[in-house]
Amino acid sequence: MIKTLSFEDNAVVILDQSQLPGKVVFERCLTPFEVAQAIKSLKVRGAPLIGVTAAFGMALAAQNFNGANLVEYLNETARMLVSTRPTAVNLLWAVNRMMGIIETNKTIAKEELIHLLANEAMAMYDEDITVNKAIGDNGQELLGRSSNVMTICNAGALATCGYGTALGVIRSANKNNKIEMVWACETRPVLQGSRLTVWELLEDKIPVTLITDNMAGHTMALKQIDAVITGADRIAANGDAANKIGTYSLAVLARHHNIPFYIAAPLSTFDISVSSGQQIPIEERDEEEVRQIDGNYITVSGVKVFNPAFDVTPYQLVTGIITEKGIIKPPFYENIKTKFQEMG
Repeated sequence: MIKTLSFEDNAVVILDQSQLPGKVVFERCLTPFEVAQAIKSLKVRGAPLIGVTAAFGMALAAQNFNGANLVEYLNETARMLVSTRPTAVNLLWAVNRMMGIIETNKTIAKEELIHLLANEAMAMYDEDITVNKAIGDNGQELLGRSSNVMTICNAGALATCGYGTALGVIRSANKNNKIEMVWACETRPVLQGSRLTVWELLEDKIPVTLITDNMAGHTMALKQIDAVITGADRIAANGDAANKIGTYSLAVLARHHNIPFYIAAPLSTFDISVSSGQQIPIEERDEEEVRQIDGNYITVSGVKVFNPAFDVTPYQLVTGIITEKGIIKPPFYENIKTKFQEMG
């Protein structure tokens, strides 16, 4: 299994995904600021992974602090980490979970609080892998033999603490000899599909074909695709889902070609405090990501650029949402509400 993250020797150790697939480089983040910068610069990316990375960042902050007011410092650290990527709700979920530990135990000795925070972050890490495997096992039931699956971005082991969400479904299906081919969209502008998903699948010897994003419709028209499975960064109470830019287009194309469109995501990715996708904040990133590839301009250097990192797929285009607690199907608002009521 690909190791994306660890917490050791007073450092958060990350796999620098900005250097894949050319180099496999692990970087030691020695301060919570370095953790925040790693998240913001996409050295660490993927909604579940940035959440757990931020939790480790909180534990690291507690270990490093030598001042008088630890709780105030941890509150400041929490705000800094949450501000790095506004769309992925797992980041806020993980930091809030750590702040819950702090609030409940703010009167205990510093050493005890440090221990509790480190244990909580490690619990999130272990839970994420368990959750991903459950998502994979639930989702593979939707696929038949010799399935051709299309995906976009990277929702695999690299986007999580291991195994993956959308690629977790593909992994589980492959173990059951159900995968004929994975069709990976390159995912402009940062190329997470071509750089990360292709590398990850080839490492696991899962068959994959790379296409540019604008080849998806043609590939579907050739009847090459049996299902589209993507991850998500935030899912609203009505089932609208924010994911990497280009996901909405795949959903529209899938509906036109009568191909099921599934989202694979843990329940921590749901934000039932927002009623629809219109309320999900969409991160806009540096214009240079579109103007350049590997530092080389591919267009006129001064051209104006629109660079949203995510789009929102309306619930009407979603066939089902694969979670660790089963598959949520339409009507989404009612069934999502019921699922969370069952969880208490």
